[in-house]
Amino acid sequence: MTSTSFAPLVVGIGGTLRADSSTERALRHCLDAVERLGGRTKMYGGPDLDLPMYAPHHLERTPKAAELVASLREADAVVVASPGYHGAVSGLVKNALDYIEDLRSDPRVYLDNTPWGVITCAYGWQAAVGTLGQLRVIGHALRAWPTPLGVAINSAEPVWNAAGELVDEAVRNQLEMLAGQVLRGARSFAAARPDQEQ
Repeated sequence: MTSTSFAPLVVGIGGTLRADSSTERALRHCLDAVERLGGRTKMYGGPDLDLPMYAPHHLERTPKAAELVASLREADAVVVASPGYHGAVSGLVKNALDYIEDLRSDPRVYLDNTPWGVITCAYGWQAAVGTLGQLRVIGHALRAWPTPLGVAINSAEPVWNAAGELVDEAVRNQLEMLAGQVLRGARSFAAARPDQEQ
């Protein structure tokens, strides 16, 4: 298959336990753009991430945790969205990312050579930008490749209307650009694999 016909699987992780949070909306918008550009997606929003605290010495996994790990194992790219809680990645999102430790002995260790897109939402630029930097560092630690663009959203600004629709054109453009960068990275890495047909 050619690089343009390859439909990468992009796994989205993020949100809060509050349904339809701004973080979850932003992630969903980015994943919708991925699908419009020819990718496939799986999304794990806030309720999907309500998992037991990760314990590497306990090998038992709940069905939700096992499904998340299986999807990450198959992922050609990952997009992570976190609120900025007290200037940092939320515990909910960080705990979900800790489950990637289950991939440590895989042929592809952790997320080696996997594009890693990041989105943060916070009431203020300081927390949004600080959290973005933390997610990039986590991606590097997992051997992933953070995209050139990360999207920090200041939720104190009128980004969404009363119906929950994205009305900030700059944010819309950034989320769609992020989708494109994640897909291009996934296709580039796939084309470079020796097992990938051209």
